[in-house]
Amino acid sequence: MTDRLPVIFIVGPTAVGKSAIAVALAALVNAEIVSCDAMQVYREAHIASDKPSLDLQQRIAHHLIDVVSVTEAFSAARYRALASAAVAGIHARGKVPLVVGGSGMYMMALLDGLFEGEVNPDLRAALLAADPTDLYTELQRVDPEAAAAIPPGNVRRVARALEVYKATGIPFSQAKQQRKGFWGKYAVRIFGLERPREELYRRAEARIDAMFAGGLVEEVQALLALPLSSTGSRIIGLPEVKGAVDGLYAIDHARYLMKLHTRHYVKRQMTWFRKDKRIEWLTLAPDETPGATADRIYKQIRG
Repeated sequence: MTDRLPVIFIVGPTAVGKSAIAVALAALVNAEIVSCDAMQVYREAHIASDKPSLDLQQRIAHHLIDVVSVTEAFSAARYRALASAAVAGIHARGKVPLVVGGSGMYMMALLDGLFEGEVNPDLRAALLAADPTDLYTELQRVDPEAAAAIPPGNVRRVARALEVYKATGIPFSQAKQQRKGFWGKYAVRIFGLERPREELYRRAEARIDAMFAGGLVEEVQALLALPLSSTGSRIIGLPEVKGAVDGLYAIDHARYLMKLHTRHYVKRQMTWFRKDKRIEWLTLAPDETPGATADRIYKQIRG
């Protein structure tokens, strides 16, 4: 038995059914929901970010939705700060934080923390402009442990490791050990939701059809009229629809591209989550209701 405060995570790929299941579970465990989605933070993107319906948001309090404009850059570090504050507030109200979403990077930022070292944009730009082979050779020299853990072809990670070393004098491998997150601080349970791959694809494609029917093209046109930030411009569906708006191809082709890219995104999500052995997986049946899944999770929590 632990006296640590609880935090429950519900994670999984796009279209697996997280939102409805989370609301059903929240009612069982007296929870408030903290979104763990990199795009739902943006106020102007409703259809493209596939936010929980207003009905779901009214039934259970949601946090980290509609917190910034698409004109503002938003980072994992900022997400971690805001989500950590939301979790503390939920605990203070005597409720359980239920962190829900498909962003593996944001999940990792909460669970394991982030290195809060100095960021030097000029140094990073210089490193990224250098020869990748030379960068990796230098990393092997100054931080062989980090070099052994980073593939030579992952230039951004190699550059980041060197940036930390050059800016702080601390090897990146040592700096990573200073990170602190929810894991170990709270009584964390992480539940991953999955479905058979083809069923998941069908659900994702049906959702995309509903987005187009619900006004996705008009929403993207409105977004494109704004000075989008570097992160705001990555909203799923925006580049595909932009191509149609610019006359490069028809709307139906934009829909096709969005479905194709969403399939690839689902694969990347599952690859990320599968690496984390702390996740307890539940395979959902095609006819399983959100309430039934919530009951299954609730029974596992109660042991």
